[in-house]
Amino acid sequence: MFRIEKVNNLIKREIGVIILKEIDIFPGTLVTVTRVECSGNLFQCKVFISIIPENTSESVMALLNRNVYNIQQIINKKIKMRPVPKISFYQETKTAEAGKIEKLLSSIEKKD
Repeated sequence: MFRIEKVNNLIKREIGVIILKEIDIFPGTLVTVTRVECSGNLFQCKVFISIIPENTSESVMALLNRNVYNIQQIINKKIKMRPVPKISFYQETKTAEAGKIEKLLSSIEKKD
């Protein structure tokens, strides 16, 4: 279990750097790797991405999915483990849900 957490953190950090340096993200768009979940056998890796503003999310996700092979190749060279988990990108929905809950809680506090 501890090994999977270390691999998750390592992949999260490396993909964050790759997105920052290698991928041309649209101007005015903030892309954040929020979490990484590797499978128990370390063959699959889900990378959750938060995108602000949300109206650019579809185009950014399409861009990341078009470049997933190149990102995978860079990860394969940087990480000294075999097999390196196969990366797939998912849009983070928990941060948007948390924002909505925060707004609801603050509106309830204002009413009291």
